[in-house]
Amino acid sequence: MMYEDITESEESDLCDWQLPLAFMKKRHTERIAASHTETQTWRMKERMKTVSVALVMCLNVGVDPPDVVKTSPCARLECWIDPLATSPQKALEAIGNSLQKQYERWQPRARYKQSLDPTVDEVKKLCTSLRRNAKEERVLFHYTGHGVPRPTTNGEIWVFNKTYTQYIPLSVYDLQTWMGSPSIFVYDCSNAGLILKSFEQFAMQKEQERDALHHPQISGITSRTQMSMPPPAKNCIQLAACGSRELLPMNPELPADLFTSCLTTPIKIALRWFCNQKSSDLVPGITLELLDKIPGRLNDRRTPLGELNWIFTAITDTIAWNVLPRELFQKLFRQDLLVASLFRNFLLAERIMRSYNCTPLSSPRLPPTYQHPMWQAWDLAVDICLSQLPALLNGAEYKHSPFFAEQLTAFQVWLTMGSEMREPPEQLPIVLQVLLSQVHRLRALDLLGRFLDLGPWAVSLALSVGIFPYVLKLLQSSARELRPLLVFIWAKILAVDRSCKADLVKDNGHKYFLSVLADPYMPGEHRTMAAFVLAMIVEGYLNGQVRTEAALQGNVVAICLEQLSDNHPLLRQWLALCLARVWTNFDAARWCGVRDSAHEKLYTLLNDNLPEVRASAVIALGTFIGSGSDRTDHATNIDHNVGMTLINVAQDGSPIVRKELVAALYQLIRQFEGQFASIARQILEDDIRKDENLTPAVAGTASGGFTVVLHGESAVKTNVSGPDLSRRRHSLQPIAPANLGRLKASALHKSPTVGGNLVHHHLPNGPQLSKSPPTPGGSSSSSSSSYGSHGSGDGFTPPAGPIMFEKMRRIPSTAALSTIFSSSYSNVYVQIWKVMLQLASDPYPEVKYLAQSLVNAINLKATFTAKPQLVVDSRRTNSAPNSPTNRRGANHSPQNLSDSPPPSTLNIPNEVLKPVPIRPGEQPPPARPQNPPPIGAAFSHTQQFSRSRKLFDKGPIIPETYEEEQQEVNETPASLAVGTDFSEWCCKYFAQSVMKPPDEMDPFSGLHHEREWRFVRNARLRREALDHIENAGTCRLDDQIFINKNTATPLVVRFHPFNPHIVVADKEGICVWNWENGEKLNYFTNQNPKNSRITSMDFLNSHDVTLVMTGSDDGAVRIWRNYWSQSHKPVELVSAWQALSDMLQSTRGSGLVLDWEQESGMLLASGDVRIIRVWDTQREMKLQDIPTGADSCVTSLACDSVGRSLLIAGCGDGSVRLYDRRLSPAECRVMTLREHNGWVTNVHLQKGAGDGKIISASVSGDVRFWDPRFTESVKLINTPFNTLTAMAVHQQANIIACGSANQLISVYNTAGDTLSNIKYYEGFIGQRIGPISCLAFHPLKMHLAAGSRDSFLSIYSTEKKAR
Repeated sequence: MMYEDITESEESDLCDWQLPLAFMKKRHTERIAASHTETQTWRMKERMKTVSVALVMCLNVGVDPPDVVKTSPCARLECWIDPLATSPQKALEAIGNSLQKQYERWQPRARYKQSLDPTVDEVKKLCTSLRRNAKEERVLFHYTGHGVPRPTTNGEIWVFNKTYTQYIPLSVYDLQTWMGSPSIFVYDCSNAGLILKSFEQFAMQKEQERDALHHPQISGITSRTQMSMPPPAKNCIQLAACGSRELLPMNPELPADLFTSCLTTPIKIALRWFCNQKSSDLVPGITLELLDKIPGRLNDRRTPLGELNWIFTAITDTIAWNVLPRELFQKLFRQDLLVASLFRNFLLAERIMRSYNCTPLSSPRLPPTYQHPMWQAWDLAVDICLSQLPALLNGAEYKHSPFFAEQLTAFQVWLTMGSEMREPPEQLPIVLQVLLSQVHRLRALDLLGRFLDLGPWAVSLALSVGIFPYVLKLLQSSARELRPLLVFIWAKILAVDRSCKADLVKDNGHKYFLSVLADPYMPGEHRTMAAFVLAMIVEGYLNGQVRTEAALQGNVVAICLEQLSDNHPLLRQWLALCLARVWTNFDAARWCGVRDSAHEKLYTLLNDNLPEVRASAVIALGTFIGSGSDRTDHATNIDHNVGMTLINVAQDGSPIVRKELVAALYQLIRQFEGQFASIARQILEDDIRKDENLTPAVAGTASGGFTVVLHGESAVKTNVSGPDLSRRRHSLQPIAPANLGRLKASALHKSPTVGGNLVHHHLPNGPQLSKSPPTPGGSSSSSSSSYGSHGSGDGFTPPAGPIMFEKMRRIPSTAALSTIFSSSYSNVYVQIWKVMLQLASDPYPEVKYLAQSLVNAINLKATFTAKPQLVVDSRRTNSAPNSPTNRRGANHSPQNLSDSPPPSTLNIPNEVLKPVPIRPGEQPPPARPQNPPPIGAAFSHTQQFSRSRKLFDKGPIIPETYEEEQQEVNETPASLAVGTDFSEWCCKYFAQSVMKPPDEMDPFSGLHHEREWRFVRNARLRREALDHIENAGTCRLDDQIFINKNTATPLVVRFHPFNPHIVVADKEGICVWNWENGEKLNYFTNQNPKNSRITSMDFLNSHDVTLVMTGSDDGAVRIWRNYWSQSHKPVELVSAWQALSDMLQSTRGSGLVLDWEQESGMLLASGDVRIIRVWDTQREMKLQDIPTGADSCVTSLACDSVGRSLLIAGCGDGSVRLYDRRLSPAECRVMTLREHNGWVTNVHLQKGAGDGKIISASVSGDVRFWDPRFTESVKLINTPFNTLTAMAVHQQANIIACGSANQLISVYNTAGDTLSNIKYYEGFIGQRIGPISCLAFHPLKMHLAAGSRDSFLSIYSTEKKAR
């Protein structure tokens, strides 16, 4: 257990709890993907209605059936009427009418037909007529058999002959046939369970007969089975009064039709049954006569009788919902109002009749419910009501039952510990009933909202219980106090089940949310939810868009635009997303936005502090320019304006924003596809025109095995040999530089390598090109000339790569650049295309691959649209190696273009192509006609067949893949699926809990316990380190406690402050070591381009969940998670962005120099540029650019920990420069210290007092101490090094380590005393060290790590390693 080494007396440091965490927001820890919440089936596929009711009553008043011996006295009442009080015929008619009225209370609009003491023919006629009229709706058949014999085991019930002298059997089989399906049967007679069994047996028999009808090979089919069969009986419902061997109760205190009374008059029979129980003694003075005097009506909830009926409905609904399976509950209690009422009352019948040894049965069968605890709540409610009855009859005021208030309290108690793992709250159906009461409605809605907040499972449960029609009806309420609750509830519902939006629009519910959004007095979080609901309504739902647009005096566009500057960030985010969805494919809304200058108002959100808001604004602007169907000049100007504004977002620090930028620019490129293809084509032609005698350069790899090559103004398709490509169809994919086997080296070095326009062009910010100044200080490489911004460094760096986005240290000449970006190119499309090329080499893979797919599509279209040519190249012989793209694994981009069939709308001119250049000694390719038809056109006769043909000649040989190819090369941006899941990911916020505090803030969560353990460990390690730090100034530091050979030459090394880990960065990867036991824990690549190297590295959140930050000399910063994981989780890229643009790449440059401080979350970036850029990692955006004022690179950075206003930069010209970032860029450099004669190796700002606050060292070997108050150094340490390659200062102790290329490390204290010299020793046991490449002290312990150029990593300590 990880708590074993922590004692109870130890406590965590408060500072650890207060330190902000970087890159730990949801956008970093979660995958930006849509949620796939599967809700339970709550919405019935088809609602049913019982439209016809057959009341068949076989009473034969005055004559008892022969097989039943009745007691004396005996139960006599039928429908609460004494049949012996009048003549038999009048009694029979009165009972029939009374039963009809009892049913009409539950279904007043049904068609009722009575059949009193009928014959078989009368029953048949009745049933067939009702089924014919009902069509596909449900029919109810009620059978009362108190005056006929009991049902038989053969499946027969009894009716009469016409003269009432005989009992005639009626087969249940025939009854099934006449009634059809769907139907519901009620049997109120003794031995009713026999009818259920017979019904099921006959239903199974009919299924077999129906199967026989569908198999003609079965012989012997009777004429009966050849008749058309009724629908199957599976949709039939049955209710039986008792079991197959049970008689109906004959207690004279009960009605004879006890089962029917329970089904049709539940409150009346329930009160009488209650008074007959012993518990009635608790309510003295209540008689059966008083029960009939309870005031009120059943349908008036404000009266005692109505309240009892309301409570009864809530309790029976609750019992059913808690006991029945969800599907069965939906079928019986939500599909049909009459069926739901009968089954609620059936639960009461089971309770009452079981007390008289009768077991009512049903089909489908229900589990026992007569002992459910909720019946005790019913007894209490009846007790409280009846106890007030004598006083009520004397005129006293009725005190309402506390039942609903108590049930809400029970529900509230459940919510305090509610979770998906627990049983659902049994009070949920009662909450639904409480919504009908104005007294408890506010509290019920509040508790319901808290329940829905538990997650999608809670929303599904609430919908399954039937909450939807209630909350839909409440939208018609004008009560302001309900608005926040209803908006919250509807946000939760729509986040889980979007099908509800159709019901909202149908009932004009969207107007409710428009009024909430437009209400300035409504809190921001509630307006946010209203914006979310409106966004869900209009999403892909044109009817919702139209209705929302026309609602109220204004429209949703105007309402959203008015609030874009609100202080609530989530509201700004959803306002933008709502706008994006409103005008998607909806011109009316878009032009409404144009009139309100929507795009200009959205521009302010592009600089919002929250990346999610910026991404939402980009989405809104992207759909704004992508929704216009008509291309007027005004619309085009707006699109251009939006596009030029959006390209500034390319420098955003958040990958989600840049990914949305690709999708937004895709909308513009799709609109103006021809212009962008023209630019891509001209860049290709201008770049290749310089040398027309070289091998055609590859423009792209087309599907079907063709490499697209260009030469001069020609586009040639060369068939690629190899078995793989003949089997597979590849979309346009990158080609690795090492795999360009068929292109000679001279073509790669002498001629620009073309991948569409994927050449490594360094483009200026504007249309004009300025020459790069020579790099002073000797920090630039003579082998690489590049453009560099002398000022802010804001210029965009388009992607570089030999073929398809691979970095290449080759820059076109100034003349070539001038030709490519001449004045004719200085337009909107060029600027946008430059940004798209930059995004195609983005350090974040998802952004890069999305942009690459779009760029490749445009390049391929530009290539094939211009001048296609089919060439069989004789130079590709059988002995030649395969094409690079033929080798699996040769492609470095895992994402292909869409394989969707492209539109055949290419405009291909028929022009004469220039010949393919021929190398000396090679045969020319076959001749071809001068004017080929466009791709897809039929060959002319002369082209298909030559005049002199060989016998059996089939005509010209056309490659098999040509037909496929001519379709696939037409891939256009319009056929690409360029989109993101960010908008859907944002919806997950409302599907998850927003009230529950995050786990790290919950003191009972496992995550909080883990953090507490880490912070306690940190505090203990800090205390243990104090003793060693105090003696550090006098102790030798030369005991080697770790040595191992690293994967490659260490360039940067860092100790983890609290784990025994050391991370080592080489040129292209990071190695993780456990320095205590010498174990190599992990190694992972940094994914930086091949010709770049890692130059900076640091730990983020080292006190908690640690991340690793790397910086490479192409200006990219990458953040890695799980650099080391006990659970072996894979290393994940959390974020990546271009910290600096226009880096002056050089083999001798400083690369990218970073300085990180956890307290503020600010990151300083500089290096081979002339600026220091300050990034805010919490907001993931650039704060400011500080010009260095130096003509050389920045080699090291430091800043103060309080306010981070003082910045110190060591430069390649030997100067140490101090900046105050609070001042303007022109005045921010406050001091320049120029005593070093060479490259400043490192600069350090001491956090405590000392002889000097600033320590710097140069390659000349001098270490100087500076006080910011003076321009001259206050102390100097002259090391014996001619070439000082590394210098490190301990953060806590006053010691300095200097490393040399002469295989020597010297350790000094700040007084200048030499503590240790670590150098190369000869001999068998002598330690050996190589030329030092990097040094680093442990932040707490007295450990020094040294990396050498021979790839060895050593750690030295003041303590000897324990053996």
